[in-house]
Amino acid sequence: MPRGIRFHPLTPGRLPDLETLFGPRGACGGCWCMFWKQTPAQYQAGKGEPNRRAMRRQVEGGVVPGILAYDAEGPVGWCAVEPRAAYPRLARSRTLAPVDDAPAWSVPCFFVARRARGTGLTARLLEAAAAHARRGGAPVLEGYPVDPRARTADAFVYTGIASTFRRAGFEEVARRSATRPLMRLALRPARRAPAARGRAPVRSRARSSPRRRSPPRPGR
Repeated sequence: MPRGIRFHPLTPGRLPDLETLFGPRGACGGCWCMFWKQTPAQYQAGKGEPNRRAMRRQVEGGVVPGILAYDAEGPVGWCAVEPRAAYPRLARSRTLAPVDDAPAWSVPCFFVARRARGTGLTARLLEAAAAHARRGGAPVLEGYPVDPRARTADAFVYTGIASTFRRAGFEEVARRSATRPLMRLALRPARRAPAARGRAPVRSRARSSPRRRSPPRPGR
């Protein structure tokens, strides 16, 4: 597992880091992580610079579309994570359509710089995505990994590998294709640290003033 990795939500001030990580190809083929948010026609028309601008508009408009990972050299990884409704292409997919009406969040895409591939960074990004979704109030996090029967090129496993999700506690809830399970992780609310227990304050007892004895009454 890589050490010294830091994770931050993508905010306007970190857009240059995303652009550095994705490079001129927008991670892969001009995608700029817009694939799941667009119709096929929109995606084809937007490949490259239009998709880059679309991503920038979303972030500058207040959307937090995912998590950036940093090592000592700079941005090194990316994980998309938002409410499932942000990815309309999922709803239209025969293999990845929702299994119920739960307000799930989705983690549909990863990108790791070449220098960090094979180091376990995807698993760390998945953990960071789950923590981010939990803070956002998500009851469940969905993933759509590939379950390959043979070694597969990195370009075809951008949704992650099923074994990585299993190790992170995800469970398979549907499989409509031999190699494309739909997996879920139930998210519990973040626990608050218990308040430090201190000794109950000792109540000081006020000293009672000595009773005055009444003078003896004279006898009759």
